[in-house]
Amino acid sequence: MAKAPAYVILGRGRWAQRMHPLLVGESRIVSIIEETRQRPAENDSAYVSRLSDSMKSSGAQIAWLCVAPGPHVPLMIQAALEACLHVLVEKPWLGSGDETQRLQSLAREKSKLIAVHFEYLLLESVENWKRTFHPGTGLRFFGRFFLSRPDPSGVSALDNLGCHLLSIREYAVPAADIGEVDCAYEHPDERLVWLEKDGQRISSIDLFQGSQHIIQDFLKKVEAALTGAAFPFDLDFAWRVANQLSAYRTRNSS
Repeated sequence: MAKAPAYVILGRGRWAQRMHPLLVGESRIVSIIEETRQRPAENDSAYVSRLSDSMKSSGAQIAWLCVAPGPHVPLMIQAALEACLHVLVEKPWLGSGDETQRLQSLAREKSKLIAVHFEYLLLESVENWKRTFHPGTGLRFFGRFFLSRPDPSGVSALDNLGCHLLSIREYAVPAADIGEVDCAYEHPDERLVWLEKDGQRISSIDLFQGSQHIIQDFLKKVEAALTGAAFPFDLDFAWRVANQLSAYRTRNSS
């Protein structure tokens, strides 16, 4: 059996604190880089170089960027790739099309994987939608994602939670029209997607069901990709999801 890869976590917030014990519980070697902010007098090149050196010295094979989205994330991805690490990035992806292609090209040049953490795509019920309904022509996709707690990241609920919902559509039923996608913080917890045909609901998925080990399952899929298994959830995939969210927002604001 191949030796499990070691991880380096970048960040010190709530998500980093949650992922560290999870990885340790999966018997992974884990190191942490807590200081990930770009310093006031530090240009982009120096910032990338500093992070790259820190990641290289960690001895890890995979960098997990447990940080909120922002302009620092593409620089952190670049730093990880320049350190010859695979990269696991949190959603939502807010990079531009040009930025996406530049980083994907660098990953191919380095023979490295950039994985975006869309964990609900590992649910068997989502895979069953793909087997049964793909590509979704003639169907309408709906979803609700309510989170009972506030979110300190400053990311809108539609971007932060809606990207989970539309990633399911993009993966399983990309030809389905998008109906209503309702997302909010500080509402009673609910995570539901469903499909309609001719105004009638034909299938639904409660994302709470079967989700107990989806982060671990996602890690297994990432690690399998390091030895050649297919992995579709890269920056290109995340960029398509982001575009669908943007189109939905524009449609509903007009």
